[in-house]
Amino acid sequence: MKLVNKLSTGFIIAGAYATKVRRTLFAQLKEEMKAGHVSGTEIARAAGELNRILFEVLVNRLNLDKGDVVRVRIEYVVEEGTIKWRFGTLEIEAFRRIPEADIREAIEEVLKEGAPTFTYTVKKLGTTPIGDEIYTILENGEEVGILIATPLEGEVIVRGALRNPPRIIEKTKLTLQGDIETTVTKNIQVLSERAKPASDDVVEKIIKEIEDLL
Repeated sequence: MKLVNKLSTGFIIAGAYATKVRRTLFAQLKEEMKAGHVSGTEIARAAGELNRILFEVLVNRLNLDKGDVVRVRIEYVVEEGTIKWRFGTLEIEAFRRIPEADIREAIEEVLKEGAPTFTYTVKKLGTTPIGDEIYTILENGEEVGILIATPLEGEVIVRGALRNPPRIIEKTKLTLQGDIETTVTKNIQVLSERAKPASDDVVEKIIKEIEDLL
């Protein structure tokens, strides 16, 4: 009998990976063991084989502490009563644990110093063939996003996107205050603060769409 399966430990502390590998493998092959397709001795052997590889990687090469978090995933085949690991599919994710004292210190420092203030300005990039105006958004002089403004009678509708962190400025109607650039400049700080979180892909897509209008 040949069975292809995938073992995943889920996110666990590094100190528990060996036990989790063994338990997961036994749980996955419970029915096959009952049916006589694989023995408990073979499952234990295979678990030990994988755990020796993981020990070398996690402990000796990556120097992970027991409290760090890892996730191990790997495919394997059960063939003629033997478990064969597909080591080419081995994936390991590792996350180092930050000591609680360091986290507390960081919190206290930020609360004491206050969060940084971001100052946004805009710079006009051009006007589209249908009259929309496009602006690059600057944070302390660095380009961080884009905005498009559509003029209406006495108003302007704006939308755009910001990077770092990725956010989108949804369609917002502003009362015209002088010309469009003046209106956008006066409102960019509020618009950026109200921007909604989005994925990097969504933000980059919006930025490209707006840039392509020029």
